[in-house]
Amino acid sequence: MSLTIEIHSFSYKKGGIPKDESGNGGGFAFDCRGILNPGRVEEYKLQTGCDSAVQEYLETKTEMPKFLELVKNLVSINIDNYLARDFEHLQINFGCTGGQHRSVYAAEKIATFIREKYPQITVKLNHDEQPQLNNHV
Repeated sequence: MSLTIEIHSFSYKKGGIPKDESGNGGGFAFDCRGILNPGRVEEYKLQTGCDSAVQEYLETKTEMPKFLELVKNLVSINIDNYLARDFEHLQINFGCTGGQHRSVYAAEKIATFIREKYPQITVKLNHDEQPQLNNHV
């Protein structure tokens, strides 16, 4: 068996922390609400964390890069351990107020990080509040 990591972006206001359907329970839930919200800037209101202008805002005007470095270090500990112990599932969730900007960005970046660092792992990325992004690669 191989490890599958399911990553979700979600809204604390709308759906709350996604349920782990694997039966394992647990996993990580990272709260992105401590990062400045691009959704409060008029020009970004209708955009998502996949839009380059929102990404640039998060990368240059907020603590998001520092936040994600810490997340990478933290999840890598579990991933290395889960691989060594032949675990099959890990869920990593990123939440923000609306599930549109910060959580989408963080989920995308961590999915990319895991795919690059651990090519043997299957990564499933779900944007719970932005279903139109779910086919996004």
